[in-house]
Amino acid sequence: CLFPQVLCNTGGLAQIPLRQLPSTVENLALTKNNFPVIKPDSFAGLRALKKLSLDGNNITRIKQFAFRGLPRLKELSIQYTPLQTVAQFAFAGLQNLSTILLSHNQIATIEGNAFAGTSNVKLILLSNNPLIRIDTSAFSSLTNVGHLILPSGIRTIEPDAFLGMDTVGLLKLAYMDLKELSPYTFRGLTNVLLLTLQESDLGIICADAFTGLSQVDKLQILNNKIDLIEELNFTYTADIKLLKFHGNHVLETPDPNSIIIDGVSQLELVNNHFPCGCHIHTLLDGPLVEGAHNLSEFLLKNYCISPLDVNGRAMAELDIDSIGRCQDQLTKGNLGSSAASMALSVNVTLLIAAATIELRILRTLSQQLLLLWQYRARGSRGRRRRWHLVGR
Repeated sequence: CLFPQVLCNTGGLAQIPLRQLPSTVENLALTKNNFPVIKPDSFAGLRALKKLSLDGNNITRIKQFAFRGLPRLKELSIQYTPLQTVAQFAFAGLQNLSTILLSHNQIATIEGNAFAGTSNVKLILLSNNPLIRIDTSAFSSLTNVGHLILPSGIRTIEPDAFLGMDTVGLLKLAYMDLKELSPYTFRGLTNVLLLTLQESDLGIICADAFTGLSQVDKLQILNNKIDLIEELNFTYTADIKLLKFHGNHVLETPDPNSIIIDGVSQLELVNNHFPCGCHIHTLLDGPLVEGAHNLSEFLLKNYCISPLDVNGRAMAELDIDSIGRCQDQLTKGNLGSSAASMALSVNVTLLIAAATIELRILRTLSQQLLLLWQYRARGSRGRRRRWHLVGR
């Protein structure tokens, strides 16, 4: 007798009844029960199991390798529980699992290597959780993922949070409230069809935030507030086919020397708001605008965030030539001019000194020649006088 489906909902179970479950079960639903912990190998032996639902339980902890030994499992749902932490290796080693549903829990922490070794997952859904921090290596060694959807409200993403994550269809980070996008946030994340950061306060984009990210078809940075861009470093190894930088409010003009987009094949800069004071010249002369290839189109499709009197106006409406350059730019220019003037002054001084020395030498030689001539002249007159006396 085969039992392809077992439903035990609202049964008041305090633990998973593994011994009572038939090994041939394919669809198992243990919802709205009272077991608080899923122990290692809790479902070992159910090798035919394809779908497992544990929604609505009083689950507070999932231990390491809780779901080991389920080679045919396609869908796993743990939703509407008080689960606060996804522990290390809790979902490790799952092969060919198409869907992991973890929404509507109380997940605030995902420990490092929680999904290590898991592959071929089409969807990992973590929406509607109070997840405020993504730890280092939280998604490490997770490969062949179709969609990874994270909740809103994330406040910290630690460096190397996605280290070793390979072959991703969509990684969406939205509605975040970050102080900064830390150095090496995306290091080791590779082969991504779409990475999107949107509708968020990104704070400061730190130097090396995107260093180590590679082989991305499309990187979207959309509708964010950005206090400062310390660096955007996309070298040739990044290999980003399209970077869409749309609708962002950038509060400070980035330093041109901090922008490297050699590894971006196509750059779109549309509907962004930038400072339009004296630093507008820095922006227009920098690599971001150069990378967009068309200055007039950039001016038409991007806007001013400051000063207040031009807030919201298209850059194309401004008389940019009438906007003076910032004092620091003038200072740099003046320093360059001063250095050139100083060099010229030094050269002139050296020439004058050399000429003065030569003149002194000539005067000395002239004086010596004059004395010699006078001496010889006196000697000649003395000899003539002696000759005259002898003649008498």
